[in-house]
Parts: sequence; C-alpha cells; structure tokens
Amino acid sequence: MEKAAEIRAALEQRFDAQALEVIDESEAHRGHAGYPEGGQSHFRVRIKAPELAPLSRLARHRAIHDAIGPDLIGRIHALAIEVDA
Repeated sequence: MEKAAEIRAALEQRFDAQALEVIDESEAHRGHAGYPEGGQSHFRVRIKAPELAPLSRLARHRAIHDAIGPDLIGRIHALAIEVDA
C-alpha cells in the first residue's frame, strides 16, 4: 500500500472527517534532503474534522501525528498539516 493511502486510512479511522486530502508532494522535493528514490517522502494533509475544531494548533498536529502512528510517521520525511476548523 502506498504511504498516502496508509495516511488516509489512519486518519479516516480516527476522525469523522468532513473533508480529507492527502497529497504526495515528494516530486517537488527531488534532490533535497530526505528525498529517497521513488518518492513517498513528503506529504500534505488537509483535513476538516469536528474533533479537531476545539483544539489548539499544536494539539491538532499532535492528534494527527498520533492517529497516523509512530511507525508510519517514521517512514516519511515531512508532513505538512492544514486543518480547516
């Protein structure tokens, strides 16, 4: 399974997302640190979920990282997070 699909599945399992995008931005980072051959290293998550609305920005990021899990977080280089509260 591709990492983007793993990220999406983890977030869908944890949150009642009204909107969710997982975008692989790896190609834009080709040649930069952390870019492995084959990509799947740099991702952007855009999410709107009622559970995240009352949280601070830091708490939202922690909740998303927790939902994705340390194993998958450890296999990617960068994760940009945009929360629509």
